[in-house]
Amino acid sequence: MTETPFVQPERSPKGYLSIVLHAHLPFVRHPEMRYMMEENWLYEALTETYLPLLNCFNNLIDDAVPFKITMSLTPPLCAMLSDELLQSRCSRHIDALIELSQKEILRTRYNRAMNRTAQMYLHRFQLCKNIFEEKYGRSILPGFKKLQDDGVLEIITCGATHGYLPNMQSNKNAVAAQIEVAVQSYSNFFGRKPRGIWLPECGYYPGLETILHSAGIKFLFVETHGLLHANPCPAYGVFAPVQCKEAPVMAFGRDVESSRSVWSADEGYPGHPSYREFYKDIGFDLDMSYIAPYVDPAGIRINTGIKYYRITDKNSRSKQPYCREEALRTAAGHASNFMHNREGQIKHLSTLMDTPPLVTAPYDAELFGHWWFEGPDWLNYLIRKCAFEQDTFALTTPYEYMEMYPQNQVCAPSFSSWGEGGYSQVWLNETNEWIYPHLHRLEDSMVEAAHKFSSADGLQKRVLNQMARELLLAQSSDWAFIMKTGTTVEYAVRRTKEHIASFLKLYDQLKEHCIDEKFVTLLESHNNIFPDIDFKVFV
Repeated sequence: MTETPFVQPERSPKGYLSIVLHAHLPFVRHPEMRYMMEENWLYEALTETYLPLLNCFNNLIDDAVPFKITMSLTPPLCAMLSDELLQSRCSRHIDALIELSQKEILRTRYNRAMNRTAQMYLHRFQLCKNIFEEKYGRSILPGFKKLQDDGVLEIITCGATHGYLPNMQSNKNAVAAQIEVAVQSYSNFFGRKPRGIWLPECGYYPGLETILHSAGIKFLFVETHGLLHANPCPAYGVFAPVQCKEAPVMAFGRDVESSRSVWSADEGYPGHPSYREFYKDIGFDLDMSYIAPYVDPAGIRINTGIKYYRITDKNSRSKQPYCREEALRTAAGHASNFMHNREGQIKHLSTLMDTPPLVTAPYDAELFGHWWFEGPDWLNYLIRKCAFEQDTFALTTPYEYMEMYPQNQVCAPSFSSWGEGGYSQVWLNETNEWIYPHLHRLEDSMVEAAHKFSSADGLQKRVLNQMARELLLAQSSDWAFIMKTGTTVEYAVRRTKEHIASFLKLYDQLKEHCIDEKFVTLLESHNNIFPDIDFKVFV
């Protein structure tokens, strides 16, 4: 008799881990300028975060590593990544980095440690060029879409321009427009409606779920205290979603423990001495006659992305050379540490809960690669280790967890954000409070005009659609955030004032039946986000 081989039965996990990456940049596009320093935000994020993450996910698939991950790609980011002008400028930026790294290999030829790092940069930038140009023809959104179609990546949306929704409560139509335009934008790029949303700045206020539900959104995220202070208090804290009281939308809360170890530069992994030092860049350290072609043409020094030192001692001016191999070993160790901590956490939680616990761990995507150079490597190690070195928990997405466990406690989450202080002080304070009377006036005027001219067509319709774009762009939370943090404040103030002024000029021309078509065309060509927008979203 032939013996039947023994097959190890599959074991159900005790719980789940949901990693959520929030990828966002404000809409920055300046066709009127050959060079604009703020456009570098996109170029840096592309080469340091988005392409490395896309490459990481594709490598995992090629190696048959099972994984599930969630990622928001905000409408402004999608618009920029699909814009031909910005795509060509991204390509030019990558070519410049390749040229610079080739020069660096020659310059550092007598310093073995630096030369090895310079060669690493050349390889990375050439890989970026290959992925960006050859594999995706400069358009990487279809690459993310394929990952979603393959079932390993859940792409979620955000507000249309990342407007901070709690500060729009006085005009429900303005909030609804931010959501409706985002849903339409997502559908255009990814071929279906989004199932979930990352609320801009994780800003939630009670009742927001009714607007989200009307737009077809099934789940959202809130900051930790948004659930812990819910009414009634959730029986399982942040380790199971709750159904919002006003509409059947599920709310997932951020786990503090898993976040701190990755977020915190003081307590978390990114501050380890072996990792690359972000603030020592050759754009600031080398002679201007050498570095000039690779920084601002006005002679302003900027980060190039080429850095040769590790963090060493944070308080020391004397930094040790960066060693890539040592940094990767550290990242692998930190991935193991994170995994083991989640194992212990989930094992303990599973003894206290009737359903398998879910640990929700959201992060800014730009942390991985841009701020924390080894972040994509850490994520790669973590996913592989979770798949093959433990069986306590499984990676999942919020929607998949909802499908498995649809019955959850009904609660009313509390007002919250993930900004400093946990509420709205980052986006409403003495540095930026001046913008809100103008924004509220524009919101009211937009709703009024959308009703009054609801049957508009031709040039009038173009004016109304551009008014909607200018308002949405003015509402971006990025401008208020920059004013608070003190970085590129002049640019943030200028952008806010320009969009407000453009809206008001269009509004006056519409009311006076004296439209300057050249002005409308100019705005349409410069601020060309949401080409299919319909101003009636404000009705």
